[in-house]
Amino acid sequence: MLVRDAMSTVVLTIGPTHTLRQAAALMAARKVGAAIVHDPDAGGIGILTERDILISVGQGQDPDTERAHAHTTTDVVFATPVWTLEEAAAAMAHGGFRHLIVLEDDEPAGVVSVRDIIRCWAPVRQQVPA
Repeated sequence: MLVRDAMSTVVLTIGPTHTLRQAAALMAARKVGAAIVHDPDAGGIGILTERDILISVGQGQDPDTERAHAHTTTDVVFATPVWTLEEAAAAMAHGGFRHLIVLEDDEPAGVVSVRDIIRCWAPVRQQVPA
């Protein structure tokens, strides 16, 4: 199976000045665990995850004043739709993260998460005899 078979095409894109509370509300409303942060001034695409927000709140930072850009991962590993799920899983395991932004023609086309991969693999794995 390929990344295109598993990825979510519900892509939440936010700006760098969104507060963490705004980002969390948008993520919750869309039922996604990550938002793509597009910062044209910084020259690229980053990712803000639920874990990033949780770390900030756990450190006592105010989600109403903390901005997405301060918590965005900018050293991002990008996948393509034609990667295999094994390649995506290996990249996640190697990098210690749970989401990959999927680029097609240098534009975000989706996000693939560990959960997406498990959802694809689980039915296949259940059919294998013990």
